[in-house]
Amino acid sequence: MGGYPEGAPCWADASLSDLAAGKRFYGELLGWTFDEDTDERYGHYTNAFKDGKRVAALQPKRDGRMPTTWTVYLATPDAHALAARIRAAGGQVITDPLPVPPYGTMAVAADPGGAVFGLWQADAHTGFELTREPGSFCWTEVYTRDKDTADAFYESVFGYRGGSPGSPDEVGADFRTWSLPGTEPGPGTAIGGRSLMTDAFPAELPDHFLVYFSVEDCDGTAAACARLGGRVTAQPFDIPYGRMAVLNDNQGATFAVLQG
Repeated sequence: MGGYPEGAPCWADASLSDLAAGKRFYGELLGWTFDEDTDERYGHYTNAFKDGKRVAALQPKRDGRMPTTWTVYLATPDAHALAARIRAAGGQVITDPLPVPPYGTMAVAADPGGAVFGLWQADAHTGFELTREPGSFCWTEVYTRDKDTADAFYESVFGYRGGSPGSPDEVGADFRTWSLPGTEPGPGTAIGGRSLMTDAFPAELPDHFLVYFSVEDCDGTAAACARLGGRVTAQPFDIPYGRMAVLNDNQGATFAVLQG
């Protein structure tokens, strides 16, 4: 079994139309290397590594109608039990728990607002081997237009404890951090968060999770993204925890980078 407690982000992958193009983009942008010996039985699912440690994965879309997107996975010791709690709390289980031997069991779910996330019950594949270092996962948050419903859902299903990341003047009253059960809520224990989408967001943009990767140079990474055929959707800006930008890769998948 993996070492991630239930509700903690333990993995992230991107579904792309062109796997080779994705490998070139992220290999240069974040310094990733990739499995070369992928298995057709698993759809050529390709693990990415930073300094020899597993940090994420890329996979070719099985259907062109599927979204080009990053998905964050939340750990669980029992995917079937968690799926039942999600349904009971008003969420949706899009893909029922599916064994992927010998690696683990996966499922895909959505909260009441439609934000999609994965579930991962680890076996041989325990998830991230490196986090919060340049080129690796460092944070995730759900963007929603209904913060009360989102807070109630995640805090009921996962037992998250909500905390304030700082004063409203620092980060805005519409942001909330989540810490795992049994911890004191706050920035030091937070494993993710919730942001409120305001009228500044496009009306057609649905509720969604945003995956963050740590980088040494936010401005340089944003410039490199554009050079590699991606797009900078939010230019680098400062937040209390560092400097961040929101990017689209060269196929349209959205992610964020954070220079701590």
